[in-house]
Parts: sequence; C-alpha cells; structure tokens
Amino acid sequence: MAKLKITQTRSTIGCLKNQIATMEALGLKKIRSVKIHEDNAVIRGMIDKVKHLVSVEEIQE
Repeated sequence: MAKLKITQTRSTIGCLKNQIATMEALGLKKIRSVKIHEDNAVIRGMIDKVKHLVSVEEIQE
C-alpha cells in the first residue's frame, strides 16, 4: 500500500480556522514538519483543503 509523505511548506498565520484545524489533524504544527500517512480518500481530501500550505510525495513500501 502506498503512503504519502506530507511536508508543511507555509505558515498557517492568516488562514481560515477550518484550514488550521485540518493542518492539526494531519499532525503538522511547524514549517518543515513531516508526517507520513496511508494513501486514502480521507487524507487526500484533507490535503486538497490545504494544498497551498503543504507539499506531498508518494512513498512506495
């Protein structure tokens, strides 16, 4: 199963409250913080909501 490496690239200052909550739900708190999640529809939807704040890479395992 593929995994996604999600890296926060921009600050959440000035973002909407639901975008900040999405970043916290993804486990991202600071710029350049990295989390690895399973590739599923829920995570993809969260990434789509904050795509301007993160970068995403696929990891094959």
